[in-house]
Amino acid sequence: MAEESTKILAGKISAAYGIKGWVKVYSYTDPIEHILSYAPWLLKRRSTEKLLKLDNGKTHGKGIVVLPEGFQDRNQAEELIGYEIWVDKHALPKLDQDDYYWHQLKGLAVINEADECLGVIDQMLETGANDVIVVSPTKDSIDDQERLIPWVEPEFIRQVDLANEKVLVTWSAEY
Repeated sequence: MAEESTKILAGKISAAYGIKGWVKVYSYTDPIEHILSYAPWLLKRRSTEKLLKLDNGKTHGKGIVVLPEGFQDRNQAEELIGYEIWVDKHALPKLDQDDYYWHQLKGLAVINEADECLGVIDQMLETGANDVIVVSPTKDSIDDQERLIPWVEPEFIRQVDLANEKVLVTWSAEY
């Protein structure tokens, strides 16, 4: 894997909210309100980066709204639309053994029980019933096929080896 960044993508500012400087936030955290505990945020959009501190934040309906420090009107809020929210991954809570953050899995090689490389984990999808890993082909994989593998342990996901950057799966190359 490439050199690890200390920041992870936690959400995105999606819209202005009201007239007093609040913004709507789409949170990638689970539960969504955890994004509020990781401030200050590093905002990124194209080549622009800036730190953002919060005066206030709360759940609102199915989302989150925040008031950035020093913001007082809608014009200021509208300038933040489209910025990604990045947080320090060292601020994330420690997980139990055999639990993983999605960012830890991205880029791991996916090897089946026949010792065939199926590719690497490109992304994770939340489907409701269970998560799904999207396995993209690489120069080392057995073919050029993208695969969707349900994250169901131990039926399909046998072992995660972060140290050796691989996941052992019970997934045939023919699937």
